Amino acid sequence: MKTQEYIALEDRYNAHNYHPLDVVLTRGEGVWVWDVEGNKYMDCLSAYSALNQGHNHPRVRQALLEQSQKLSLTSRAFRNDQTPLFAQELCELTGQEMMLPMNSGAEAVETAMKAARRWGYQVKGIPENQAEIIVCKGNFHGRTITIISFTSEPAYQEGFGPFTPGYKLIPYGDPEALEAAITPNTAAFMVEPIQGEAGVVVPPEGYMRRVREICDRHNVLLIADEIQTGLGRTGQLFACDWEDVKPDLYTIGKALSAGFMPISAVVGKREVLGVFTPGSHGSTFGGSPLASAVARAALRVIVEEKLPERSRELGAYFQEQLRAIDSPYVKEVRGKGLFIGVVLKPEVGGARPFCEKLQSLGILAKETHRDVIRFAPPLIITKEELDWALERIRQVLQSD
Repeated sequence: MKTQEYIALEDRYNAHNYHPLDVVLTRGEGVWVWDVEGNKYMDCLSAYSALNQGHNHPRVRQALLEQSQKLSLTSRAFRNDQTPLFAQELCELTGQEMMLPMNSGAEAVETAMKAARRWGYQVKGIPENQAEIIVCKGNFHGRTITIISFTSEPAYQEGFGPFTPGYKLIPYGDPEALEAAITPNTAAFMVEPIQGEAGVVVPPEGYMRRVREICDRHNVLLIADEIQTGLGRTGQLFACDWEDVKPDLYTIGKALSAGFMPISAVVGKREVLGVFTPGSHGSTFGGSPLASAVARAALRVIVEEKLPERSRELGAYFQEQLRAIDSPYVKEVRGKGLFIGVVLKPEVGGARPFCEKLQSLGILAKETHRDVIRFAPPLIITKEELDWALERIRQVLQSD
């Protein structure tokens, strides 16, 4: 089948909840992917940071194959020999005390919010059904009904009400706004250390340290959504590490599986995750032996191949080279590590045409928030491969 035949099938049978570039991929290896016509592209999106380890990483693939031949699923009704090791290794890596495994990032966020509310009632003493959670404008934490209840993006809410109460929206990057919003009923503040879907928005220096201090002073949980920013993407294991901040809960997903299957987790304090009791929360597939074996391998690759360090070094080089491009279209370049947004001037008319031009030159990137081209290649990328990409990015950003 040809590209247009696949596109026609997808347009006919798939719900139209995405606007993908018109490329039909069939194979991936490392930072490269191939379409059904045999064309080769560099993947500069990494499935929204799920592929920090690159496509089809051989060590993670081998773990998947070996475990799939032994035991894939037990449900949590029975114990298995992989989930305890996954829990131990993830907690030791993050410096936290307890984890709860799920599947998608949205499920991890829902789990963290349930934990925060129950902690608020049982530990902090908030009156029943009065708990509040504070979030930031521009946030993206997922797409469930509850999560879109506290989005500031009207397009995410249109036609989906009524919405879940109990949330407050404040400006991002403003610690004073956080302090002003806290009441005795505030259970938690949930925040992305760097906002991804908002356009790779980096808060002011010291923001997370101030947030940590404010939450401590008011006995409010700090939940860091590191689903996109975590596991090496920003040049540290977690984006919070740039300011030596440890949250009460991390939500983690995406690269936790190296892209092989949906795996997520909430990792944090025993005082918080310990509020769950049998029957209060669960998942048939969360923490399966297959998922646990894959996640263990994915974490080993991140640590042993020094992917955070690679992201920090190569990200600094990539950003320096992008900022040096003399382009009439670019307003600014922002980001940390290999988590980069090239912000175009409003009068340009949007980033989509630039992404289409990049595709024609063999680079797959995606627009976000209309005016931003996001560059987030796999962290295994080499300097030579970045130079190959930069040559083509310059061509697109400097063309008439």
